[in-house]
Amino acid sequence: MVKKKLAAVLAALIVLSSLLTGCAEVVGGFNQWVHEIKKTDDTTRYSTRKKVEDTCRATIVSYQSDRLTWEQYKDSDSDEQRGWADAAKMRANKAAVTYNEYFLKNSYVFDGNIPDDIAEDLPLIE
Repeated sequence: MVKKKLAAVLAALIVLSSLLTGCAEVVGGFNQWVHEIKKTDDTTRYSTRKKVEDTCRATIVSYQSDRLTWEQYKDSDSDEQRGWADAAKMRANKAAVTYNEYFLKNSYVFDGNIPDDIAEDLPLIE
């Protein structure tokens, strides 16, 4: 009698274990499905695209401004102006790294349709 109860409990545990394993796969599939819907929604939503484009454009302008400052003062005779150039170079390189990471992370928004005034990457100043 005890053996039958023990066998029934063991069988119930095995069934419960297999059900929980199946639930984990269902939850994983559901999460993937939700991610795909969000990604599709983001690629088709104008407000998301506008936000990404505006951020890209603002970062490009900042980068170009600092790059021009660096080019203007890098060969100056003045220590102060060369200091300005060095600071501008650091800001430009930081903007380039930030931009390149941001563009890579959000490239799905463009889906191969990148506006002409948005670069795919910004080069570092060596």
